[in-house]
Amino acid sequence: MKTFKGISVFSGVAIGPLHFYRRETQSIERREIQDPQAEIARFEAARQEAIKKLGELHDKTLADVGEANAAIFEIHQMMLDDLDYIESVRGIITAQNVAAEYAVSATAENFEKMFSSMDDAYMRGRAADVKDVSERVLSILSPVKRCSLNADVPSIIASDDLAPSETVQLDKSKVLGFVTAEGSTTSHTSILARTIGIPAVIGAGDGLTADIDGKQGILDGFTGTLYVEPDEGTAAAMKKKQDEYLHERALLEELKGKPNVTIDGRRVQVFANVTSIDDLGSVIKNDAEGIGLFRSEFIYMGSSSYPTVDEQFAIYKRALESMGARKVVIRTLDIGADKQAAYFDLPHEQNPAMGMRAIRICLERPELFKTQLKALYMASVFGNLSIMFPMITSTWEVEEAFRIAAQARDELARANVPFRSDVETGIMVETPAAVMMSRELADLVDFFSVGSNDLTQYTLAVDRQNQKISRFFDPRHPAVLRMIKMAADNAHAAGKWIGICGELGADTALTEEFLRYGIDEISVSASSVLRVRKKVRSLDLSK
Repeated sequence: MKTFKGISVFSGVAIGPLHFYRRETQSIERREIQDPQAEIARFEAARQEAIKKLGELHDKTLADVGEANAAIFEIHQMMLDDLDYIESVRGIITAQNVAAEYAVSATAENFEKMFSSMDDAYMRGRAADVKDVSERVLSILSPVKRCSLNADVPSIIASDDLAPSETVQLDKSKVLGFVTAEGSTTSHTSILARTIGIPAVIGAGDGLTADIDGKQGILDGFTGTLYVEPDEGTAAAMKKKQDEYLHERALLEELKGKPNVTIDGRRVQVFANVTSIDDLGSVIKNDAEGIGLFRSEFIYMGSSSYPTVDEQFAIYKRALESMGARKVVIRTLDIGADKQAAYFDLPHEQNPAMGMRAIRICLERPELFKTQLKALYMASVFGNLSIMFPMITSTWEVEEAFRIAAQARDELARANVPFRSDVETGIMVETPAAVMMSRELADLVDFFSVGSNDLTQYTLAVDRQNQKISRFFDPRHPAVLRMIKMAADNAHAAGKWIGICGELGADTALTEEFLRYGIDEISVSASSVLRVRKKVRSLDLSK
């Protein structure tokens, strides 16, 4: 048995023969020509044909997996319309009197090196896109016989890497999963794989070569492992894991599209929590009705400096577009305590859980807060956005947050930047103070969302990061549950909805109790959505 370890892109277990995709790369020779204008005309014809084919791929992808994922082919079309790219090809043809193939190949190599050398991970990912669009033009200029991407029988596709245009053309009936030697989790290929729902592993290493073609393989998308010619013990364990996964998927298909309604007719929304932009595929896969907690701090923690308005806007826009009409509740920056970013230069504190964190940082650094709010409002026109403030303890904090939000909207309006004026705004209820003030707070906001992890910590005076006293951390403590009920009663008294987005929401032993409290929405990790939906549909609150 041979084992390859890579990075999981999408979960699942695939068992079957391996089909190694050999991409036929052209050997481009430097061929001199007599008529540069004729070569430029050949390039222009090939470029226009490539743009047309990309349009066809866009339409196919749009029908399969939606606009957000089809957008890659619009980006590729724009690359082929980029004046720098076009002028580079034309310039090489005329200056060196060489064939269009050589000029396209040289331009692709130069642009690929330029993107690969950039610090930003997203821009590095564009190197593969330049290579892909250039290969498309070259295949039109000089057609070559290509190895089939799809095998004759259902197989695990292996390759050095797969371009987005190759991934979208996979015959899903013949593909059990795919594994690549290279690739990145931020590439469009990875995004498409997660959305399509194919078990996938990237970065398996240079050892993944054509000699595995035709051999039996097992791809574990949960751990990012490929087993080639597995032994009996591994095969049995993986078959059991696959059966459990397929059973879960079958149950999902049974529930997909059905409302989350109790037997006696009580409607409950089941949303998903998102820790990274890469979680969007899992949200869609598990048929969550929306995102109840989008933790925006990952944008800050994954950066070496304060993210700009445009950098944040791109991420929020992608999330909203991916979810379509479904609600996306984005929590504003919740950094501090156990979540740190060095460039924030936060002072050392004896008790950081009680110190400078979340909304307190935002109100102390209003320009930082305003930057995020601008990005959020700019993205609001692309979907169903709700904004949520964390760690609220007083009405004045909400009023101050609203004042800064109004400044952000005013600045956007003066700059003629479109945004929605009806964005729903709520708060996290995760401190005893917020619970005790919940009647007054409910008059200011549109909704509450209970953060059970911190609410338990602050109610019981137990540091949830301290493993030595973990036995005293009890989310089911009667005091915590009474706090949740009080917040629900006060929210409803003001005509507002209330959700729960902490880990306690995934505790199906408490689902019935939460619904009896009047909880309107439960947001859990994507992997728990199915289990909570099943529990909701099994309850009869009339008994």
